[in-house]
Amino acid sequence: MEVRYTYNPDYYKKLNTEELRKNFLVDSMFRPGELTLIYTDVDRSIIGSAVPVDNVLDLKGSKKETASEYFLDRREAGIINIGNTGTVAVDGINYVLQNKDCLYIGKEAKEIKFSSDDKSNPASFYISSYPAHKEYPVKLIKYEDAVKQSLGSFENCNKRVINKYILPGKVESCQLVMGLTELESGSVWNTFPPHTHQRRTEIYLYFDMKEDSMVFHFMGEEYETRHIVIRNKQAVISPGFSIHSGVGTSNYSFIWGMGGENQVFDDMDSLNLENIR
Repeated sequence: MEVRYTYNPDYYKKLNTEELRKNFLVDSMFRPGELTLIYTDVDRSIIGSAVPVDNVLDLKGSKKETASEYFLDRREAGIINIGNTGTVAVDGINYVLQNKDCLYIGKEAKEIKFSSDDKSNPASFYISSYPAHKEYPVKLIKYEDAVKQSLGSFENCNKRVINKYILPGKVESCQLVMGLTELESGSVWNTFPPHTHQRRTEIYLYFDMKEDSMVFHFMGEEYETRHIVIRNKQAVISPGFSIHSGVGTSNYSFIWGMGGENQVFDDMDSLNLENIR
């Protein structure tokens, strides 16, 4: 398990392009036949991926990073499949996830296994996990059953649909809130106007991108922003002080996962666009 440490806002301003990418960009996931995990001290979140091919992949605990016998000993997780059909087995019960389906797994689930229906076209499971204090039941949320919200306009190049999977009133959790946003053809801006939310962190996974396309992800404080160039199936960590907004060379999708003090989706600190630098 890779471990990341973040910087305070003042030190963040001194980072060059390579240092920004090293600390906030995650470009090591979705390797065929492997399960990859990245631990960050931002709200003690863990993200990762599982791409089972010939073998079943086990999500196990870590004696060092989490000091737990099994991964969800004191954590909860949300899993979204961005590949072809696959199965997540939780303590012997199989849950079939098709493309863009989501699975919530609560605290104290002991055995989690990933497999693909077709090894030549494997599933690609994205994992988002936060510490948990209470056990909630496992729940499968189909893509078509997500809470859908349309935002933006074609005139502003940000027409998009937000699919909300894990949130209060839909799927109960300790602190994890998770969903998936899809930009329509001709739209390239996400999360605009930008905002921050000091009460929780957010991690984006960008996907469904064309091979030759990219996203310029903006981050940092409103008066001194930076950007990271992101390619398909790469993630970016956003601390509470940072904006998180991006523009691509074509439309794309992204998964957002949040954890922290507040689970209310609209708990945001809106920014005055005149202050963006």
